Amino acid sequence: KVDRTSMNVGLEARVPLLDHRIVEWSLSLPTSLKIRDGKSKWLLRQVLDRHLPADIWSRRKRGFTVPVGAWLRGPLRAWAEDLLSVDRLSRDGFFQVDPVRKAWQSHLQGGSDSGAWIWDLLMFQSWLDAR
Repeated sequence: KVDRTSMNVGLEARVPLLDHRIVEWSLSLPTSLKIRDGKSKWLLRQVLDRHLPADIWSRRKRGFTVPVGAWLRGPLRAWAEDLLSVDRLSRDGFFQVDPVRKAWQSHLQGGSDSGAWIWDLLMFQSWLDAR
């Protein structure tokens, strides 16, 4: 999302080549080595073509998701269970206990992947601990 948003306004939010010498060298190259036949990164594509199959370096960008749901069923389960326990939710009083517990149990049983929604609750509960 950050990549698409920043590209939409012509802003580079990533820094893939951190070495200043590479940046300086690339800025010194003539445009004909950077853009050719309407394609940008021409020289980089030529180098990649020598070392990788074209179907790897020329494919479209793909996003990825963070497996929060699986983490909450696995390595983060005890932490989440503590924050979403009946006692804790009742004591804090910000959320209705029954709907939260039903969603949590359904998530754990694989009935639904409510990982993103549950994550928001967990962040709030963690924030309560930190304040």
